[in-house]
Parts: sequence; structure tokens; C-alpha cells
Amino acid sequence: MSPKLKTLHVDLGDKSYPIYIGAGLLSDKSYLDKHIHGKQVMIVTNTTVAPLYLQSVCELLDDYQVEITILPDGEQYKTLETVNTIFDALLGAKFDRSATLIALGGGVVGDMTGFAAASYQRGVNFIQIPTTLLSQVDSSVGGKTGVNHDLGKNMIGAFHQPKAVVIDINTLDTLEQREFSAGMAEVIKYGLLGNADFLQDLEANMSDLMNRDVPLIIDAVYRSCEDKARIVAEDEFEAGNRALLNLGHTFGHGIENTLGYGTYLHGEAVSVGMLMAAKLSELEGDLTATCVERVVQLLNQANLPCEINKEITEAQLFAAMSLDKKAIDGNIRLVLLRGLGDAYLSQDYSEDNLNQVVRDFIS
Repeated sequence: MSPKLKTLHVDLGDKSYPIYIGAGLLSDKSYLDKHIHGKQVMIVTNTTVAPLYLQSVCELLDDYQVEITILPDGEQYKTLETVNTIFDALLGAKFDRSATLIALGGGVVGDMTGFAAASYQRGVNFIQIPTTLLSQVDSSVGGKTGVNHDLGKNMIGAFHQPKAVVIDINTLDTLEQREFSAGMAEVIKYGLLGNADFLQDLEANMSDLMNRDVPLIIDAVYRSCEDKARIVAEDEFEAGNRALLNLGHTFGHGIENTLGYGTYLHGEAVSVGMLMAAKLSELEGDLTATCVERVVQLLNQANLPCEINKEITEAQLFAAMSLDKKAIDGNIRLVLLRGLGDAYLSQDYSEDNLNQVVRDFIS
């Protein structure tokens, strides 16, 4: 049985911060209080999360000047135009450099709030309160912030670390099953890219995880954050191994960008992308067919897609993939697998093999 609270630390020198993981954390103001340094607090949330958790967070902040910005919900709104509404609210309320922004929501809210915090008066504090599984295990940790552009996902942004990440897994109680599955794609990613023991545990426990067993969820979130925190501490600005966290994302971002944001949820596109990476790794001679089948089975157990079921062309997908942030001089670098739990970054794969994988998935 996992304890009620687990705490991790992202070790980044004077930018280090804690990740609190547990059930019922939004009933205790101490997790926020110790990380708010001024009196001005802006809560940024969206139309879906606000009716569920905004009041609870506001009740923790009765000692502060609290302003609220409620954004529309959806990946399609992750734009500079939407971020500008946060700036309008900050300036309208005369917020200064001592202000703290609180991101209350999923990955889209977290990314835009973090980007606003990185940019407002050249940088103010912010705290992440992620309310989706995907944001709890991935986007809330590591300081990547930003917005999408019509030509590419997350192409405009900044590295800006939060002061704390407060993960109350009780917020998953209101998460739709499709969103929960999408978050599980990022959990599975950590097992595939560098933690074979975790992968085996996921295979053994996926049915109970999908039934939202609380101790298992706390453990899965903790172990995912633990892996990400370690990698981020080693490579904050993605100059090296941090790029491994993008397993499946080059394919996935290409799918999202080509089909339009929201057609596939981010985790759903990453699920397909991870299987494409596994298939390419098999053609490259690194993975066995048995290993690829294990990936398929795990994704199926998590109710995640394993194919592209919308019309898309090779040219469209390759054009979108070429805009990936890992691309150098137009060459697409991909995260591939030497084995399950052993990822590497490569641009030396066979183009014929890549073309074959793309053809197989879009046919």
C-alpha cells in the first residue's frame, strides 16, 4: 500500500523544486503556501476544470489577492492568441514581478500558463496543479512551456521551471476514460524508453490501473515522475538524453499536426507513434517481433490506438515530422529502441525502413 504522500525533488540547483504526489492534497494549503512569495496570485484554468476544482483551490488562497483566468478547453486553443488573454488579465490587475501564476488543469493549461509566466515581465513564478494523468506524469514536470503554431506543435515556447508541482490524484476521479487512457500512453513511455522493470509491472497491473486502483496510480505517477525528474536534472535544456523522453512524439506530433489538433488526443497520437518507433526498430534489427507484440498488447490493454484510422498521406506526415524540434538541417531524428527499456536517438536509420513503416500505418 502506497503512503498518502510521496515527494520527489527535481535537482536543478537554485531552480530545484518538489513534486508532491498523493490523494487529497488540494485540501491542504501548505503545499501551495510555501511556494508563493508575493501576495498576487493568478489562477489559470479552463472551462472544464473550473467548475470542478477552482473553488477548492481558491479556498486555499484566502490570504492572497487572487485573480482568475478561464481559458477555452482544447488543444486547438493552445495558441499565442489564447496566451495573450492571460497577459491581458495580468496587466489589467496590475500584477508585478512578485506575482505567482497557478496552472490548474491539464497539459494545455500548464504549457500556456508556464509560457505566460516565463514571458510576463521577463519571468515570474508559477506552480503546476495538473489534473489529468498525462499532465501529472509528463508535461507538468521539467519546465517545457509553449504553444502550437499552424505549422508545428510546441514550436514557440521557453524553458521555465515551476516552483512546485502539486499532484492530487483525486482529480483523476472526474477524468473521462479516453483522457485517462491518453495519459497512460505517457506512463507506458517511461517503461519503454528506460525502465524495463517498470514496464513489466505495468504489464502485470494494467487491468487494475485502468480500473483506477489508487495505490497503483500513485505508484505509477511517482515512478514516471521519478524517471523524468532524473533525466531533466541531467539535461534541463534537451541537449542530450532528455530527447529520449520524446519516444513516439515525432510520429505523434506529425499525426496531430496533419490531422488537426484534437482529432487524436496527444497521448493517442503518441501511442501510435511509439508503435511506429517499435516497428522501425524491428526493421532496423533491434527489436524482435515478440517485443513489438508486447508493445501492442500493452497499448491494447490501456485502450490506446495502434493505427492511424484517418486519411493521411506520406507527404503530409513527412512534412509535419520534418518540423519536429529534434530535426537538424532537415534530417528527422527519431527515438528508437535497442530493446524494451533501452531507447536511443538516431538519424542513421534506413530511409527505406522508415518509408515502409509510414506506408504500413497510413494504408
